[in-house]
Amino acid sequence: MNGVWTILRRSPRAAAGAGILLAMFLLALLAPVLTPYSPTSQDFSSWTTPGREHLLGTTALGQDVWAQILYGARKTLLIGLMAGLIATVIGTTIGVAGAYFGGRVEDVLNVVTNVFLVLPGLPLLIIVSAFVRGAGVWSIILVIAFTGWAWGARVLRSQALAIRNRDFVQAAIVSGERPGRIIFAEMLPNMAGLIAANFFSTALYAVLSEAGLSFLGFGDVSSVTWGTMLYWAQARGALLQGAWWWIAAPGLLIALLGTAFALLNFGIDEVTNPKIVHSIRATKVLRRGRKAAPRLVSGGPEPLMSIGHLDAGYVTPRGNVRAVRDVSLDVAPGEFVGLAGESGCGKSTLAFAATRLLDAPGAVFGGEARLAGTDLLELSNEDLRRVRWKDYSMVFQASMNILNPVIKVREQVYDAMQAHGITDPAKLDARARELFRLVGIREGYLDAYPHQLSGGMKQRVIIAIALALEPKLVVMDEPTTALDVVVQRQILQEIDAVRRRLGISIIFITHDLSLLVEMSDRIAIMYAGEIIEEAPAKALYAGPKHPYTARLMNAFPELEGPNERREGIPGRPPPLSVELRGCPFYDRCPSRMPGQCDEHKPASVEIVPGHRVACFLHSPLIKEGDVAHAAD
Repeated sequence: MNGVWTILRRSPRAAAGAGILLAMFLLALLAPVLTPYSPTSQDFSSWTTPGREHLLGTTALGQDVWAQILYGARKTLLIGLMAGLIATVIGTTIGVAGAYFGGRVEDVLNVVTNVFLVLPGLPLLIIVSAFVRGAGVWSIILVIAFTGWAWGARVLRSQALAIRNRDFVQAAIVSGERPGRIIFAEMLPNMAGLIAANFFSTALYAVLSEAGLSFLGFGDVSSVTWGTMLYWAQARGALLQGAWWWIAAPGLLIALLGTAFALLNFGIDEVTNPKIVHSIRATKVLRRGRKAAPRLVSGGPEPLMSIGHLDAGYVTPRGNVRAVRDVSLDVAPGEFVGLAGESGCGKSTLAFAATRLLDAPGAVFGGEARLAGTDLLELSNEDLRRVRWKDYSMVFQASMNILNPVIKVREQVYDAMQAHGITDPAKLDARARELFRLVGIREGYLDAYPHQLSGGMKQRVIIAIALALEPKLVVMDEPTTALDVVVQRQILQEIDAVRRRLGISIIFITHDLSLLVEMSDRIAIMYAGEIIEEAPAKALYAGPKHPYTARLMNAFPELEGPNERREGIPGRPPPLSVELRGCPFYDRCPSRMPGQCDEHKPASVEIVPGHRVACFLHSPLIKEGDVAHAAD
């Protein structure tokens, strides 16, 4: 039930569709209260116009149209919902069974599905209906369900195949779980949104099919539905008699019911797959006109990227999750800045929020992110599209998987350049070849498909695409994940060489602190959504000031010297769904000071030029809002 309310609250389309459907259910249930007449009674005058006694007039046989509308809603809704339910059960069973069991089972089920997809829908309905004509409403329901399941089965099979190959399903199979439990406990919950959307699509198909069959005379014309009302109105020449109400009322209600099912379908898709809607807009900014507090910039060149007091996270039904908490970070022109910390500390959220790439339900709650003086959070969608890839670009985690497998590499390299106005084939080819030389790939691979490239080569292609328009800033979110250490080292050396050659700035996100020490000019350490230490790479390596940084660096073995036993950091980071009092590292810190660290949040203080740390071991200053002052 909570899931239903979540969908209705988050999707105006779903709420509108549910409202229409609820109103129709009430009309059907309250029919005896809303009209004193029977829908089949012929006790009234023929062709009576709408008025006080007969709200929608009467038919050629003297039947009350309003009564037929109310009682007809019962069978029309029954046909739509039951046919949709039966067809969805059939389609889900066949689609999931074929995907899970594979082999001969999948071959047989695919043949059956393909046969039903190839057969023309309406002629098949008419033929089958002719054989069961007059057998009642349930025969119509079964006919529509029997002919309407195949498309849903094909869609659900595709989704089930993707889930079948996911690691958690493979782990369940290896552990010996029974197929029934794997299907119902592991696979179907992950397909719930698609199954629900398929149900409403099939229900819409059922309502329209029943109306079409009845209008053509192949339905159960002895019963009262909105479809049979259209049949009798056409058969009796309602329009020739000027009795437009007899056709208009059921026709409009069928259209309205179809709209309700379609809105529910769109709404479920919108909520269960927010990227569909998010893809047409930038990251949601919820600061509502609030400006970030001014920052004091130390002497030196004007920063290329300046993130100021950024708050970002995720909007959930239980409240906002602040994954980034009042973070400030500057990146100078041509600088390589490393961002390190444990998983879940907010590194990727910070990068995506600052560059307006945070997917829904992500949002920016406050602060600013200025690139060359322009606040990206203030730009319109159109302005942001012009800036992306030209002034800054992104290399995503495991981004080698984003290459389209059926499109040649050349076309995918061209894509960003064409979107920014470079359309001359000669210029595109020359630039693509230059980029491949830059990242160390033979030019001949431009005409290859992604499957013909190794993982390291695909990662280089993505980096080449990110550099296509020579942006001022490239944000790299663990770009060498899943690659072996030798390939990682090669790619990182090439990235650093390209940076120095082109003079671009890089924000590099990784767990590997030892790697950052070697590659970066400056390193920022994140913990629980906050930057707790920031310093030049060599200074940080030589003398980490924050206990978390020291423990994090100690977790990596030395490349030289005697073997030593290494240990992780005891405990776990605090949950970001709650407001944190005091230092976020307090519970895990070996140097914590009760009464101080657990009560006050340390201010980020520059203890030596270029080296900032937020820890009471080095400064008594506490942070209160955006103001730091001495503790009593």
